[in-house]
This record gives sequence, C-alpha cells and structure tokens, in this order.
Amino acid sequence: MASATSLTILEISAIFLSVTAILAYINHRFIGLPTTIGVMVISIVLSMIAIFLGFLGFDQLIDYEVSLLDQLDFTEVLLDGMLSMLLFAGALHVNIGDLKRYKLPIGILACIGTLVSAVLIATALYFMLPLLGFGLPFIWCLLFGALISPTDPIAVMGILASAGAPKSIETVIAGESLFNDGIGVVIFVLLLGILSSGDIPTVNYVAHTLAVEAGGGIIFGLVLGAILYYLLKSIDSYQEEVLLTLAGVIGGYALASHWHLSGPLAMVMMGLMVGNRGRELAMSDKTRHYIDLFWELIDEILNAILFVLIGLEVVIIAYSGNLFIAGGLSIMIALLARLIVVGMTTKTFSRQLQLPEGAWKVLTWGGLRGGISVALVLQLPSGMERDILLALTYAVVVFSILVQGLSIGKVAKRIQPVMHK
Repeated sequence: MASATSLTILEISAIFLSVTAILAYINHRFIGLPTTIGVMVISIVLSMIAIFLGFLGFDQLIDYEVSLLDQLDFTEVLLDGMLSMLLFAGALHVNIGDLKRYKLPIGILACIGTLVSAVLIATALYFMLPLLGFGLPFIWCLLFGALISPTDPIAVMGILASAGAPKSIETVIAGESLFNDGIGVVIFVLLLGILSSGDIPTVNYVAHTLAVEAGGGIIFGLVLGAILYYLLKSIDSYQEEVLLTLAGVIGGYALASHWHLSGPLAMVMMGLMVGNRGRELAMSDKTRHYIDLFWELIDEILNAILFVLIGLEVVIIAYSGNLFIAGGLSIMIALLARLIVVGMTTKTFSRQLQLPEGAWKVLTWGGLRGGISVALVLQLPSGMERDILLALTYAVVVFSILVQGLSIGKVAKRIQPVMHK
C-alpha cells in the first residue's frame, strides 16, 4: 500500500501549488472554463480515476492522495490560512456606496436569511433522511443547515464577475456573501458547542455570543482599517504599503481569532475601508495599481488552490446508493430554502429594496456554496453522522459550483431585458 511519507509544510505546499499550476495550465490551454471551475473539474476527474483504479486493485494512487490530504488539514488551511486574504481581496473592490444603497436586502439576507434557511434545511433534512435509512438527531441537522446556508464569498465573487449580472444584483449577492459566512460560522460554532457539551444555552448567552463575536469582529475590523488607513496615508512607497496590507490581513485575522472575535467579518470591514476610503485618500495612483495587482494575484492563486483541494477531497467520501439519493435531495432542499428566503425578502420589501424585476431568479441561483461549507463539516466529530453530512455537503457544493456557477451567466442574461425596463 503506497502512501505519502510524513512531509514538511514546505513539501506539501510545493506539491499542491505545482498540481494547481499544472491543472490551471491544462484548463487554460485545452478546456477554457473559468479557472476556479476548470481546475476543480479536472481534480474531481483525477480523484474519480484514482477511485476507479482502487476498485481494480491499483490502490497506490488513491492511498497517496488520501495520505496527502490527511497531512494537509483542509479546515486549518482554509479557515486559518486562506480565508483572511480571500475575504480582504474580495471586499477590497466592493463599493461602500453600493452597499449602503442595498443595505436592507444585504442585511436581511445575510442575518435573518441565514437563520431562516438553516432552520428550513434542518427541518426538511430531519424528516427526509429517515426515509432513506439515515436518521440523524435534530442538532446534527441544524449543524448541516448552519454550514450549508451561507453563500460562500470565495465561490460567489470568483464566478460572479464574469456572469454578466446587473450591477445591483451583483452588489447584493457579493455583499450578502461577504457578511453571511461570518454569521454562519458563529451559528455553527454555537451549535457545535451544544453538541459537545450537551447543554442548551440560554437566549441571553446566544445573544451575547453573537454580539461579541459578530459585533466585536465588525468593530475590530473598523479599528484595524482606520489604523491601516493612517499608515498608508503617512507614506508614499508602494512596496511598504503592499506589505502593510498583507501584515494587516494576516496579523489582524490571527488577533481576531485569539480574542474570539469574528475574523471573517473583521477582514471584510478592513477590506471595505482600505478599498474605499484608503483607495481614494491614502494611495497614489502607483500604489493603488500595485495593491490592486497584488491582491488580484493573491485572490486568483488562492482560489485556484482551494478549488483543486475541493476536487481532491472527493476521495475521502464514502457514497452508497441511498446516500447518492440523499445528496440529490439535499441539493433540492438547499435550493428550495434559498428560494423561500430570497422570495420572501424580495416580495415583502419590494418597494424598499428597489431591485430590478426578476432579481429573485439570479439571487436564488447565484447563492453558491463553496470551500467554507466543506471546511466546517470537516470540523465535526468523527462518526457516522459526520460521514453522512460530509457526503451531503460535498454534493451541494459540487452542484453549486459546477452547475449553478457555469449557468448563472445564462440566467442573468435571460432576465436582463426584464430588469432594464
């Protein structure tokens, strides 16, 4: 049985970076899909080939791949490594004026919508799974609802740019995705604490935790953004200014995690401040050019690596006949919950939202799930319940990125004439 010997962090990083570069080249040269989707498709195909060869008795390749993935903690790599930079890079190009204009739909979808969606998905899953022989306690169903409800900013912003959606819709989806993952992570951590301790927290405790983690993360991000703004404004040297933004992101995220504040929300707020006020008042044209270029490259490279990892993770999932059916039903449940949340929001607040007619179609289909959902499900305690939820999460994420991600542009273009009436 072949397996990867114990490797250093440098060796593991070199392997995955090299694989990502090769797959990105193959996609660009021969396939032509958007980079993130293309490298994910190829990595899934490679994983399926490895699984097929394992069935034939040639299990060296799959053993090596599983061994590599075991040594590379996906949750730690994403939540503690990539996420801070990806969120900052995404928020850097979001206009605060646009966010303010659509703050009502963004706030409703990111906060109330995430909670409602989590409960809807959990309830449907709780009654659906026993019919297929996979009964789960309701707390596990709630955990699935919490980790799968937030739209992933990494997936959304990586694909939405080329989708051709109207600016207003793009702003709402991007703004929602930047904030609701922080809300979703806080809810998930609360539920995971209940699962681990067995104690039901009081309403006051839940409210306090949400206020401290989410509210504290937002305030901390604003403070960091203000400090970074002052530092950027006090000098005019693009090398040091790029370095300051990088240090602010990595150091700020580490501090937020250490103080049990929401790192994702802190990075979003800091990115918005630097990308708007900082870009306008604290940077020269030359600095602005290099900061934009640097973070665009970081965003592209880390996105590609992340989607390769998602594709390779398929080898750790044990699917059975009924689990395939459950995965398909989970996709439908997640989409239906998204449709209900978006539909209720756009219908109830149609006058206040001032969104184009038909916006609900793009908002529903553009609610992509991605690496954050996979990272969260991998944090669950080992056991049968985790294996089931991992398979369901992977089904929803892959469908979301491959099917919704590839077709969201067509959905946007079809309703464009209606939107511009």
